[in-house]
Amino acid sequence: MKRKGKQAILILKDTMLTLFFILTATLLPLVTPLPQGAPSSVCEDMVPFHGGGILPQGGLSPYTVVARRQGNEVVITITSALGIPFQGFLLQGRTPRREILGQFDSRSINEGHPLDCGETADAITHNSPSDKNSIEVLWSPPRDYEGPVIFNATIAQTYDTFWVGVASEPVHITKRGANDPIWTHPSNPHVHTTPDYEPRPIKQNTVEFDPFYDGCAVSKLCFGAPTDCVASKNCKAAVAVTVAGEKYDFELKAEPSAAWVGVGLSEDDKMGDDSVIECVKRGNTVAAYMSYTNGAPNYGAPRLSNPQLGIQLLNSSLVDGAIYCKVRRDVLTNVNGKTFDLIGKKYNLLIAAGSSVKQNSVGFHDVTYAASAESQALADVSALATKSKLLVRLHGSFMIAAWLGTASVGILLARYYKQTWVGHQMFGKDIWFAWHRTFMVLTWALTIAAFVLIFVELKAWSGENNPHAILGTITTILCFIQPIGAYFRPHPGTAKRPIFNWLHWSIGNSAHIIAIVTLFFAVKLTKAELPAFFDWILVAYVVVYVISHLILLVMNCIADKSSERRVTSFPMKDLGGSGRNSAYADRNGDAPFSNFRKGLLAVYIVIILAIVITLIVITALAPIEETWINLKSSVMNSK
Repeated sequence: MKRKGKQAILILKDTMLTLFFILTATLLPLVTPLPQGAPSSVCEDMVPFHGGGILPQGGLSPYTVVARRQGNEVVITITSALGIPFQGFLLQGRTPRREILGQFDSRSINEGHPLDCGETADAITHNSPSDKNSIEVLWSPPRDYEGPVIFNATIAQTYDTFWVGVASEPVHITKRGANDPIWTHPSNPHVHTTPDYEPRPIKQNTVEFDPFYDGCAVSKLCFGAPTDCVASKNCKAAVAVTVAGEKYDFELKAEPSAAWVGVGLSEDDKMGDDSVIECVKRGNTVAAYMSYTNGAPNYGAPRLSNPQLGIQLLNSSLVDGAIYCKVRRDVLTNVNGKTFDLIGKKYNLLIAAGSSVKQNSVGFHDVTYAASAESQALADVSALATKSKLLVRLHGSFMIAAWLGTASVGILLARYYKQTWVGHQMFGKDIWFAWHRTFMVLTWALTIAAFVLIFVELKAWSGENNPHAILGTITTILCFIQPIGAYFRPHPGTAKRPIFNWLHWSIGNSAHIIAIVTLFFAVKLTKAELPAFFDWILVAYVVVYVISHLILLVMNCIADKSSERRVTSFPMKDLGGSGRNSAYADRNGDAPFSNFRKGLLAVYIVIILAIVITLIVITALAPIEETWINLKSSVMNSK
């Protein structure tokens, strides 16, 4: 019996040891997965041999692979839009035929070393299983290769949770010139790259090489802002719609200054009662929500009570602050009692981006905004034109011509040129008065026309948080009543004439000053798309205007003292009189320094004309920077 008991104990001990070794062999990899990275044996299918049979995860990966062309190289970033760290990875560049090519530079990454699959360093894998929030690595193509490259990755969150075949968008590679310098890695003479490599920031808005735009108007519908930016591949914000059967995928991107980017489905080209997909920065990640726009007067886009209604975030990235997201939307959604049918209906696209986010909605679209000109089926990949901004451009041009051009010259004539061209008349009136009236009538007509045009365009009060609209309305009201008061002006010498003079002077100058301030605020309007240096040209105008007035004012004072009689009146003193200098009622000659005043007026008109033309060109061709880039590109392509 004792012998049998000892045998039982020995069997039990052997069993326990066996179980211990089995558990150790099974669980140890879960603690320290892939400690030295992927072996070369998995190069072809990229499926790691984990635990002798652990299968890759199905469905969408929480990780993204983003590739950006920089010169002759490509920078690849692996990250998670949800902020989920990963422990291991294997990365390769492949042709559409699945051929592995290129070389990775391990100096550009802290958490990886090259792997030789077919050629030296044509893949890269991790050094250790420590948690990684993201990795960034440089890849160089073969010198003689030209065509698309897709970067494929296996990404392991843990030992038993991994995804295979996480792919980037295609990146087009061009052949390098024969004289392009090649640098040899000091530790491996077979690894070549460019000389003096230093990690460079990734640019999301790469003008020439941005895979976001690949397939636009060919395999997907693209739309962006500002106008024509899709063709030049430099949008501040853009959307691409890809349709496969009943799967409608929306890709959105925006420049780094944006905190959010959104696309709205609208039945017209105006904001209001539209269903919006918005992608919003959330720390180091991007979140997707559904919202619904309100029209005038309570503009806004509050999120739905269920902000994920009908959408699924497929992919996203935040590279150097630039937003990218890919969202799949249900074909049919019922939003606020309104049905949005992506197959059966046509929609205008509204693209917008802004720099601020509220608690339950995005802020104003102060980065950019554009609406498509016509409604279109989302499955139609033909070019989508931007709604014309002609009326906005005309509004701005008319206001510039009115208040920087005609008004400023008309005011100068009335204030300092009453004793110039004495004895000469035009249409039965003194020359100064005839020209003053002509310029001010033009100012009135241009202002009223500009005011009508902007209301025809907006059909509502502006939703921007900017005093431009209020100040512009005040200017228009003052301008409108000014000629009415002039028509009923009392005759010179009557008791009410001084009152009229003061009112006419006050209203005219107030309108002019407010108009100039209004133009400064116009630079901040999203729809105006004016450059920052527009302000400095306005400042130059103000300087020229003030200096001209000061010079003429000083000349009047000198003229007063140069004669025993009062040669010319101080402009403000005329306000209390008849409206014409009585001291010169019996004189036929001009006041002193008339030739100087005429010469100064000519110089002033030339300078003001140059400023006005410059500002009108900038306004009419806004955004002028993008227009200039497109023009240069067209010239280069024609050559």
